[in-house]
Amino acid sequence: VQLQASGGGSVHPGGSLRLSCAMSGSTLSAYCMGWFRQNPGKDREFVAAITRSSQSSHVANSVRGRFAISRDNAKNTVYLHMNSLHPEDTAVYYCAAGTTKGDDTFLDAPEAYGYWGRGTQVTVSS
Repeated sequence: VQLQASGGGSVHPGGSLRLSCAMSGSTLSAYCMGWFRQNPGKDREFVAAITRSSQSSHVANSVRGRFAISRDNAKNTVYLHMNSLHPEDTAVYYCAAGTTKGDDTFLDAPEAYGYWGRGTQVTVSS
């Protein structure tokens, strides 16, 4: 399983970005998908996750109301829609795939995910 994240960049506060994560080597619909972010010297932080069934999605309190996660199983791609970006959203963003027993189970711990992409940098500054 390979995950390729893209869509990062530099934006001004209040701006928007959409991150994409394309899966190859497997079928996206078999996995719970998540997004995490990390800054140097800090732990990897949960941002959002979406269940295999797409019936449920979850976002961290720090981004609730601004970020959303979606998936397109036909395209084998998961997205992170980021609006009203703040400077504190600056980080390397990683997508991850995890196996779950249930279609509606989500994962928010990094150690629960078995596959990771290489990350894409998001910088929010004026």
